[in-house]
Amino acid sequence: MKALNLIAWTSSGIGVVFMLLGFISAFFGRFNSDTESVNFFHVANSFFLITIALFAYLINCQGKRE
Repeated sequence: MKALNLIAWTSSGIGVVFMLLGFISAFFGRFNSDTESVNFFHVANSFFLITIALFAYLINCQGKRE
């Protein structure tokens, strides 16, 4: 269970990094119209969904152990 917890936190961190890259890309996209910052937000969304699923699974398994 500790490994899944670590994977969930890592996935959350990666999602935050992609969100920051999306904001930076959107800011500099105003100067250059060739960049597409939306792709970063789609990837971040996937990592956040993985994080939510893993934490929900961990909370569910913790309730069954008690």
